Amino acid sequence: MHIASDLSKDPQVAPVSIRTTHRALLSRLLPDDKPNDLAVRQGQFHIVVIGTDRVVCLPRTRAAAARLPQRAAALHALAGLDLGFRTPEPLLQGGAHGTDEPPFLVLSRIPGEPLETDALNDAQVVDTVAAQYATLLSGLARAGTDETVRSVLPQAPEGQWRRFAENVRAELFPLMSDSGRLRAERELTALDGLPHLTRAVVHGDLGAENVLWEWAHGLPHLSGVIDWDDVTLSDPAEDLAAIGASYGPELLERVLALGSWSNHRLLTRIAAIRGTFALQQALYAIRDGDEEELADGLAYYR
Repeated sequence: MHIASDLSKDPQVAPVSIRTTHRALLSRLLPDDKPNDLAVRQGQFHIVVIGTDRVVCLPRTRAAAARLPQRAAALHALAGLDLGFRTPEPLLQGGAHGTDEPPFLVLSRIPGEPLETDALNDAQVVDTVAAQYATLLSGLARAGTDETVRSVLPQAPEGQWRRFAENVRAELFPLMSDSGRLRAERELTALDGLPHLTRAVVHGDLGAENVLWEWAHGLPHLSGVIDWDDVTLSDPAEDLAAIGASYGPELLERVLALGSWSNHRLLTRIAAIRGTFALQQALYAIRDGDEEELADGLAYYR
């Protein structure tokens, strides 16, 4: 499911405290960087410290720390594939039980920056970006047939959308207006017909902030994809919905055409999943105690 990115939320959160409390650890893990110059980001699950060529992920909760080995295994599996773009490679994991260090995961840093929305005002850029997204998704679909990958990555649980709808009704409906509940009910009802698919590797949060680009000769070139916390074997419609939400229908339609994916059933699944993004944001926010994200996610339901 689509959730907030580790690098998209609250940029530059509490850098002084992190640099101070973890100074010795960061100096050891990022020896080529000065601690005071390090960029710090806070996401839903990790605090991310960005060095020149490495990134240190510090889990925010015990649950996130417990998932570090699984996250590292998934990234190792992805790094061994020829996807046509770079993914963060696990370099070092530490802070295991019985040590004084906090748990951490060191990843290679992927160069590049997210694509600015106004870059898509150029038709040639749109074509270039759409073609590379189509290649990206084709690579993930092929990876879903690799038995090594399938043995490492989790499969989307059967009935996930039914449980999601039940949770929204139980936890979020009390916070909505009558008209907001009616709107949410329509969006949740659209999920009823979604099939249980596990044929492709699905990033799970393929929004613009997690896809990095480098420019050459006036055109962007996909350099890598980050934040694979929610990678599963699932329905590619989830990633396509995130592309549409980030860049709008024109680019999505171009990606679908290039991939020969423009069939009615897929379009229906994309629309249904995209319709839940605000509810997903709100549900995760209420569980995390994030009032700002909760208010934003429920803005159209109150």
